[in-house]
Amino acid sequence: MTEWKARRFWAAAGVHPDGAAGWQVHLDDRPLRTPGKHALILPTEALAAAVAAEWDAQDQIIRPATMPLTRAANAAIEKVAPQFAAVAAMLADYGGTDLLCYRATAPDRLIRRQAEAWDPLIDWAAAELHAPLRITHGVIPVPQPAASLQRMHDAVLALDVFGLTALHDLVTLPGSLVLGLAVLRGRLGADEAHQLSRIDEAFQSEQWGQDDEAAEAAENRRQALLVAARFWSLSRRS
Repeated sequence: MTEWKARRFWAAAGVHPDGAAGWQVHLDDRPLRTPGKHALILPTEALAAAVAAEWDAQDQIIRPATMPLTRAANAAIEKVAPQFAAVAAMLADYGGTDLLCYRATAPDRLIRRQAEAWDPLIDWAAAELHAPLRITHGVIPVPQPAASLQRMHDAVLALDVFGLTALHDLVTLPGSLVLGLAVLRGRLGADEAHQLSRIDEAFQSEQWGQDDEAAEAAENRRQALLVAARFWSLSRRS
């Protein structure tokens, strides 16, 4: 049996204001909706234009994998908005076991490399977020100050639904709330955050050679982080 595939049915995608609510993408004269038939109201004209560009770039067959901003916008409306507090709490929990707080016990070269790369971000969290964090060597959990965890939770809760959607991949893919918030606040770019998150992987590759599957997975994570950072930037109201 031949698999059914959605086909292009519109001539052009356009952007239209939706009163005070935001912006909509229209496919010809039809407003775009989420897969669950919710109105796709976007917070900025820039994000709406980028989503429209993804739809205009489709050929005869619609390929959702080539529309990451559309997917993120759908997720914001259908998945994140209805459970905002739960998603915020889940992401804030990463602060209690943040990647940057757990360091190698050997060899010395890796220990130094982690310290040189990660210590400035730990210092940034203390200064910018008022959230000092404890560092440990090894995998034994180290309790973090309750006040620091609360401040990081507050920083996450302060985001709107589109910001929280962007933060999701920026935290879960590298395994670090500090890295995710640093990207949102302009301390890091997404590519730099990706590199910082895989210091251990890079070190192992230097010692034993590159694994092609691992390299492909790392590149997929990098691309997803770049999309999340772009989604964040485009969704910001000036």
